[in-house]
Amino acid sequence: MANIVYIGTSLDGYIADKQGGLDWLNSIPNPEQDDFGFANFMNRIDAVVMGRITFEVVCGFDCPWPYSKPVFVLSQTLNSIPEAFQDKAELVSGSLQTVLAQLHDRGYWNLYIDGGRTIQEFFRQDLVDEMIISTLPILLGGGVPLFGELAQPLSFQYLKTDVYLNALVKSHYRRIR
Repeated sequence: MANIVYIGTSLDGYIADKQGGLDWLNSIPNPEQDDFGFANFMNRIDAVVMGRITFEVVCGFDCPWPYSKPVFVLSQTLNSIPEAFQDKAELVSGSLQTVLAQLHDRGYWNLYIDGGRTIQEFFRQDLVDEMIISTLPILLGGGVPLFGELAQPLSFQYLKTDVYLNALVKSHYRRIR
């Protein structure tokens, strides 16, 4: 059972630019279309838990739906999933503990946690078990930060680092409890 953050960040710790954009994630030429281990990661997880804003961004991507696993969208304001995505995602709400209990009851134990506010809330409640952070060699100078304020420090054990395209650095950490 694990809640895993898997995300790309700039050198200065942002996951989206000042306009909320993600184009900078494609700033490294990738002629072989390497997925940087994403497919292997997706094979490890049972479902995706993301926030509403991230869900709306993903819905706007000009590509096929990127997830092969069930997607659960945390939202207090969204009343329904848009018709075009009803077979791809499901709304969930309530406290994170309640949502996690519901997902575990349904057999979803290894969860991919995505979205800025969602990730920060999982950290605030000390619910992140692993982090896989891919750092791109770009300074955005502002935007949506990966990390927010915490009531207390959270310690992680370094597991490994992989380098892709001689530019992207993907580091893996596990929470020390």
